[in-house]
Amino acid sequence: MRLTTLEIKGFKSFAERTVINFNEDVIGIVGPNGCGKSNIVDAMRWVLGEQKSKELRSEKMSSVIFNGSKKKRQSGVAEVSLTFENTKNILPTEFGAVTITRILFRSGESEYRINGVQCRLKDITNLFLDTGIGSNSYAIIALNMVDDLLTDRENSRRKLFEQAAGISKYKKRKRETLNKLKGTSADLERVEDLLFEIEGNLKRLEKEAKRAKRYLEIKEQYQNYAIELAVHQLNAYKTRYKVLANSLQTEQAKYLQLQGEIHTREAGLEKSKQANLDKEKKLAEEQKKTKKIFRKNRGKKKDKQKRKKIAETAQRANFCINLEG
Repeated sequence: MRLTTLEIKGFKSFAERTVINFNEDVIGIVGPNGCGKSNIVDAMRWVLGEQKSKELRSEKMSSVIFNGSKKKRQSGVAEVSLTFENTKNILPTEFGAVTITRILFRSGESEYRINGVQCRLKDITNLFLDTGIGSNSYAIIALNMVDDLLTDRENSRRKLFEQAAGISKYKKRKRETLNKLKGTSADLERVEDLLFEIEGNLKRLEKEAKRAKRYLEIKEQYQNYAIELAVHQLNAYKTRYKVLANSLQTEQAKYLQLQGEIHTREAGLEKSKQANLDKEKKLAEEQKKTKKIFRKNRGKKKDKQKRKKIAETAQRANFCINLEG
């Protein structure tokens, strides 16, 4: 396995996209102070997953993004890619070339990619686990790491020998296993607490279960009784319906009979009305005749009275004449 290219864009002093090819005859990078040699080392450590901004000589992680200059405006993203040749299949993948990429946005979001496919930091760490390459490995040595090795600060030499011997990965696995055991122990303690709580509530839950069972039994009995009552009421309603249907037929027959009688009597009443009208007409005519006769008789009576008065007057006149003679 061999490092072939390093691609940097927007990381620290590398504002433009910069590609460094590590051919077989390249043994190092030289240059004056301030040209960015240390930034190249920081970029390698950063893309391999370094999480401490102090190790990258920055106050915070967002400081690794190019902050701009007089001639160039600041970048919104920092991106670094490392490409390794994997012809000997040292890396556990079928690809002949493996490119790992780390991208950090100014908003704080970050991405890790393997051959352009988004992944987790853990995937990159596991990919290089058995190779001795990592963000804190001695395969990439900065200036401060040389001082640490010379002074043996925090057992730096021991760590170097462990990485060279290939046992650091086992220590890492040991730490991960111990952490998992601690987590499992904590889970077991929690399980014991839960068991204690469950045992304390077991009697209450049993009582509730019995009540629930009794409730279901009573509910089933209630449903059966309700069905029986509904059937009984349905039968009673059917019997009552038959009685009412027979009564309805009888009443309908009576109604039809009465309706026929009513029609007959109405016809007779119409005939009686017509006869009464005829009689009323005749009576009116007779009344008219009677009135005429009455008026005629009354006229004759008046004439008779007049004649009587005339006769009496004449008699009186003759009597007076006789007296005078």
